[in-house]
Amino acid sequence: MEQVPAKKEGRLTLVLGLATLIAAFGSSFQYGYNVAAINSPAQFMKTFYNKTYYERNNGYMDEFALTLLWSVSVSMFPFGGFVGSLMVGPLVNNFGRKGTLLFNNIFSIVPAVLMGCSKVAGSFEMIILSRLLVGICAGLSSNVVPMYLGELAPKNLRGGLGVVPQLFITIGILVAQIFGLRSLLANEEGWPILLGVTGVPAALQLLLLPFFPESPRYLLIQKKDEVAAQTALKRLRGWDDVGPEMEEIRQEDEAERAVGFVSVLKLFRTRSLRWQVISVIVLMGGQQLSGVNAIYYYADQIYLSAGVKENDVQYVTVGTGAVNVLMTVCAVFVVELLGRRFLLLLGFSVCFTACFVLTAALALQDTISWMPYVSIACIIAYVVGHALGPSPVPAVLITETFLQSSRPAAFMVGGSVHWLSNFTVGLIFPFVQVGLGAYSFVIFGVICLLTTIYTFLVVPETKAKTFVEINQIFTKMNKVSEVHPEKEELEEFPPSTRGQ
Repeated sequence: MEQVPAKKEGRLTLVLGLATLIAAFGSSFQYGYNVAAINSPAQFMKTFYNKTYYERNNGYMDEFALTLLWSVSVSMFPFGGFVGSLMVGPLVNNFGRKGTLLFNNIFSIVPAVLMGCSKVAGSFEMIILSRLLVGICAGLSSNVVPMYLGELAPKNLRGGLGVVPQLFITIGILVAQIFGLRSLLANEEGWPILLGVTGVPAALQLLLLPFFPESPRYLLIQKKDEVAAQTALKRLRGWDDVGPEMEEIRQEDEAERAVGFVSVLKLFRTRSLRWQVISVIVLMGGQQLSGVNAIYYYADQIYLSAGVKENDVQYVTVGTGAVNVLMTVCAVFVVELLGRRFLLLLGFSVCFTACFVLTAALALQDTISWMPYVSIACIIAYVVGHALGPSPVPAVLITETFLQSSRPAAFMVGGSVHWLSNFTVGLIFPFVQVGLGAYSFVIFGVICLLTTIYTFLVVPETKAKTFVEINQIFTKMNKVSEVHPEKEELEEFPPSTRGQ
């Protein structure tokens, strides 16, 4: 009897489609944009830092001080991302998913104004503070948008819509690369505008998102507002018969009523969540420590050594960004067809292969004339592999492998691992590169290989399953009592699970 509505559920209605686009454009796009926006105008901004310092102190900074100040400007972003991740749980539980996204726009509009005015005000401190604030914005949005969309979507569209935030991150990177061309905004006059543009998507989200529904799961499970949840579901699905889906949410609610809110500490101590938590840490760590940022960092040098003219490197970089967007679009469409597990295995395997071939190509670059072209092919292959699986899928899996009560804490853990790993790579890679040169990619290759093996041995397929069904798969893996598997997630850790 449930099959008819289940078939009906798979529609991408106008309300669901627009909510997805506004949430992703207003939040995820900015994350990608701010990752890349600071790269192109780096030289002009360093000159501004030095000039400002000179005006204040009648002398220029030494090279070390300037490099340190610049690396602080860059690394404030992932540090802010880490801070934002720690704020996810309290905010989504108090303000809701949509409410948190609206509140988060403060951390975008304020720094956009500060960065836009920094040159006029003659203050590089405004830029450093702004990088911290847009980092907080990215840290919140990278966790809240997948959670919000995962809870809005019917189960057969959850994977596809779950990849949309990652798609908008890649579009944000590409737009920043295009705006960052020397002929557009990466110049003496244009760089404050390049940095300030990030406020535009935030302003649009602030205007439009209030017209769209809050997560029905949040409304029913946390707010206990059955009428509001039903109204939201009807708007999202485009029909009145939402009974079966309301029943599924109620099941989830019952399955977790025993504990209520699960803190991060409780998340780590609950036996029935053990493999889910380990999987989140491994996949989020693998995603960032697999060298994706290092590949982009190294790409310019590889293009130069392959004979690309210095002025043309910026266009090749834009081309790489376009490949990234294209492959993420593919992931949106194939994630429901091929499944999450397959895309992770495929993506990490491609990245692992690309890292090892790239190491060999860089080592032989001076002895074999055509090796630089192999290096370029490896970079493109790596970008393709990462865009298919490691980039988009981990956030989808966090939404799917945790029930409502533990989902915010799980995103806090996943987000913290993501941003700390990102921060670590950004901080350490330049030194690793000096010490190991081409062989630094061996480290990333090994991380890709280990993550592939872990995924193969542990991560189950979650495609087209309800949250409760996925929870039951992990109940078996965690070897906890199966009398009421759907209630396992909420079973009190002491003494009931300890005795099993």
